[in-house]
Amino acid sequence: FFRWASDRLDANGVLAFVTNRSFIDSRTFDGFRKTVAKEFSEILVVDLGGDVWGGAIGTRKNVFGIRVGVAVSFFVKKREHSPSKIFYSSNLISGSGDEKLSALSNLKTRDIKFELITPSSSGEWLCSGEKDFADLLPVGSKQTKGATRKGEEVAIFKFFTLGAVTARDDWVYAASPDEVKAKVAYLISVYEMDRASFGGTELTKPEVSKLDTGIKWSRAVKEDLANNVPYELDQSRIILAMYRPFSIQALYFDAKLNEMRYRLPAVYGEEAQRRVKSIVFTDAGSQKPFMVLAVNSVFDYHLVGSAAAAVALPLQRYDATGRSEPNITDWSLKQFQQRYHAGRGKKPQPLTKEDIFHYVYAVLHDPIYREKYAINLKRQFPRIPFYGDNESVFRQWASWGAELMAMHIGYEEVAPFAITRTDTPDTRAIAAGQSPKCILKSDPETSRIVIDSQTVLSGIPREAWDYRLGNRSAIDWVLDQHKEKKPKDPTIREKFDTYRFANYKEKVIDLLARVTAVSVRTVAIVEAMKQAKR
Repeated sequence: FFRWASDRLDANGVLAFVTNRSFIDSRTFDGFRKTVAKEFSEILVVDLGGDVWGGAIGTRKNVFGIRVGVAVSFFVKKREHSPSKIFYSSNLISGSGDEKLSALSNLKTRDIKFELITPSSSGEWLCSGEKDFADLLPVGSKQTKGATRKGEEVAIFKFFTLGAVTARDDWVYAASPDEVKAKVAYLISVYEMDRASFGGTELTKPEVSKLDTGIKWSRAVKEDLANNVPYELDQSRIILAMYRPFSIQALYFDAKLNEMRYRLPAVYGEEAQRRVKSIVFTDAGSQKPFMVLAVNSVFDYHLVGSAAAAVALPLQRYDATGRSEPNITDWSLKQFQQRYHAGRGKKPQPLTKEDIFHYVYAVLHDPIYREKYAINLKRQFPRIPFYGDNESVFRQWASWGAELMAMHIGYEEVAPFAITRTDTPDTRAIAAGQSPKCILKSDPETSRIVIDSQTVLSGIPREAWDYRLGNRSAIDWVLDQHKEKKPKDPTIREKFDTYRFANYKEKVIDLLARVTAVSVRTVAIVEAMKQAKR
């Protein structure tokens, strides 16, 4: 709409917009900011804030009661003008959304105190983060990923990949392999019936309208239909994948029914049977807070949450013949060995690539690092500092990383925390012959989790909720993923809405006890990091 309006503006004129505020500082809008700075002589932005991704409470401070921030902006065009002047105002009005609207109705532009902004060369208007971030070691880069010679590799990891994009989660994910099999078998049967009618022909709009709407079509599947590509159910494609933090689901991992698998097969294999440790983090430009989690299986593109992408740095990668190669570069190993003079003591202990892997995982959990470089991490891949100048400091951080990774990958084997369980029979449900009503709600203030209308868990340490991944605690991720939700897809809702929490209740309670133990220990390690040498 900015582009549309700008094209219709006279050589002298003004645009006024009330929009999402993301164009002010999102990396996605670097090009937009550069363009409008060229086209307009003055830009005035009133940032009303109101970004809320962690819950509904903060929406009260948004002028529209929504989760995305809002801005009022004016773009002034003059026939002849020198370089654009950009004026920015934030925190002009505080209070609730209603209070902000009331104040705006009485506000005059001459009363607004603007700050003159000097854009950076990359198009940033606001703070671009810590300058020393560029001096740290990059975890990955396109240059290193595409390098054909060792000498061109100048990042810690050679290779990285995004998670799986299915474009049809309701169809290819489920709580059990049998459920996935039933859904995919139905989807393929419908596709094959339409292939018998339309396969091998160029699909016109009238023909597309005749396709069975009972399944999820996508561009790639329509192309396969037009090319007369047969589909056949392959049970070996049903795997277990990390869908959301600490929430594993069965997935039909197949190139035809997954819109994008990126380079996951180069890590986990075409049938995803390899168990390769990977550090997964929030991609720059995502609309969720930065998080990091270790996995050893295929993971979803939105592992870190919707409106966000997940990137993996695997410990190993495989070539076309299936031969394993370390994914940490020789260049990286040399940098760390030179920094810490590893192995030069009386009892040499070589510094290995796996040590570096664990060190990176620890640093990405460091609360001081994450606070200092919060803005940088929103816009760029992480970069890693050297902590200390002796090997003992490095070993401490690598040890923390190894412990965190072992817990986060092997959370199902961690000894469960001693949670108190209280069961009070739901007489109404019993009388009606029904299962207790699913609730799955946590209350950190009372250290309780209400499982359903019959069961409550208590005695959970308050700090367990402090282990957060993006916009939720680990505990709340588990609760959210096991709630009973009506599928959006009408066919899934009609034919395959079989998930009932009561069937998984005991498993979820056990999982919560283990994730609580993981959370408490993770928070303890992170607290220790605050006092550690850097």
